[in-house]
Amino acid sequence: MIADRCKWTFRANLLVVTGLLAAFLARTAPGQRAEPLPPALKGVGITEHLNKPIPLDLQFTDEEGRRVTLADYFDGEHPVILTLNYYRCPMLCTLQLNGLIDGLKELAWTPGQQFEIVTVSFDPAEKPALAKLKKQNYLGSYDRPEAARGWHFLTGDEANIKTLTDTVGFSYRWDEESKQWLHAAAVYVCTPTGRTSRYLYGVMYEPQDLRLALVEAGQGKIGSALDQIILFCFHYDAEAGRYAPAAWNIMRATGVLTVIVLGTILTLLWIRDSRRSKRSMPEPDP
Repeated sequence: MIADRCKWTFRANLLVVTGLLAAFLARTAPGQRAEPLPPALKGVGITEHLNKPIPLDLQFTDEEGRRVTLADYFDGEHPVILTLNYYRCPMLCTLQLNGLIDGLKELAWTPGQQFEIVTVSFDPAEKPALAKLKKQNYLGSYDRPEAARGWHFLTGDEANIKTLTDTVGFSYRWDEESKQWLHAAAVYVCTPTGRTSRYLYGVMYEPQDLRLALVEAGQGKIGSALDQIILFCFHYDAEAGRYAPAAWNIMRATGVLTVIVLGTILTLLWIRDSRRSKRSMPEPDP
């Protein structure tokens, strides 16, 4: 019994390492030499399809057993965080969704208000009852009851799942020996109209990266003017997998700010001198 448990734990940990390695290798920069994948990772990884439209007519079943389409969650106003997981995943999916929750807790924004989250199981054998249980568990960890109407846990048939995963470039495969899915870890931030805007890799998501990705995907429909300025000063570093300061944009922004400040000072000085000149002018003779 103990030997079987140790063997299962070893396999589960091996799958986690495999998934993380797949996510890391998926971020190879364009034009960079890619090393051959280890045999365990054949057919596993992520290929970015930025700005590719997601078929919003794909049908799934939500955690309450209702038939839905992806179009139900893309309203043209709010960006959507899409995650691809399977609910019986022994470790990697749990790490990823817990990492997402940790990042979201640091944001003032809440699913169902400023954005939506759609979690889709890529295992066609999983059913709504399991999706409902997972939703309850993760919402309990998130500790924001109002997020229930904005975070959706879906299941579906193999054809619709395959179309969705192919669209966003998510490749995975079944490992017969361990009876588990081999896959990478990423979240897909999508525009309100259903196009892939940004890929965030791994199992930990910095609050700033989540916020900037949502502002970017929101196309000016969410976030304050300050958020737009911050986004202007940062760019997404695909190799590092996060937003980093953009030196040229910062210089431009600083230059514009300097011009505005100088212009304001000069205007105030001109107004002051103009008033002084008027006061010093002699009164006209009656």
